[in-house]
Amino acid sequence: KNVSEFRAGHAVFGTCEGAFAGYARAHERNLALKPANLTLEQAAAVPTSAFAALQALRNRGEIRSGQKVLIVGATGGVGTFAVQIAKSFGAEVTAVCSTTKMDWVRSLGADHVIDYTQEDFTKSDRRYDLILDTGGNRSLSDLRRVLSPSGTLVLIGGEGGNRVLGATDKWIQALLLSPFVRQNLRPLSTMPNKKDLLFVKDLIEAGKLTPVIDRTFALSEVQDAFRYLEKGHGR
Repeated sequence: KNVSEFRAGHAVFGTCEGAFAGYARAHERNLALKPANLTLEQAAAVPTSAFAALQALRNRGEIRSGQKVLIVGATGGVGTFAVQIAKSFGAEVTAVCSTTKMDWVRSLGADHVIDYTQEDFTKSDRRYDLILDTGGNRSLSDLRRVLSPSGTLVLIGGEGGNRVLGATDKWIQALLLSPFVRQNLRPLSTMPNKKDLLFVKDLIEAGKLTPVIDRTFALSEVQDAFRYLEKGHGR
């Protein structure tokens, strides 16, 4: 009775409590009307990864038009949004991915694509103003090598690290080192909020951002979905 923005029957998207459920509840502040040009399935794929990509680029990376941006893990959930969002900010985007996904990531808007199976991007002479590391398996020193002297590295989740701390090992290294170097080394902690949800919705309705869905699964097939993701070939 206290909800003022929505009524029964409205198609909405956003974040909610619970997962893999037929029904869930959410606070009004965590939802917005679904973008008119998306299906419900497409809209469901947006918030979590799009929040991470937007907040990494804009809030932590302080992205500006004309910057050279490198996205490691460009064909993952966050990476696919990051390529498109970086382009919407006017950046020159280089994406790192595997051979079979190169043409596909170009279709998302990447200006340059590096096939990590054929080329080690950390040994290149090219330098980047902003690097988003969503892959997680390159060392901090490797990533800093291709970062401009005053550039920004944003660490998003990932794998690797030591057996105890996992990926947070690299986050801790970045936090400890950052005060002593000119480069900005920043881990990302995402925070869902209505303002960013509406910002992303505007990009979608303007045709600048499209969620990518590789496959869909019925609720009863959640285990199959996880097995598919574990193979590492999902787009």
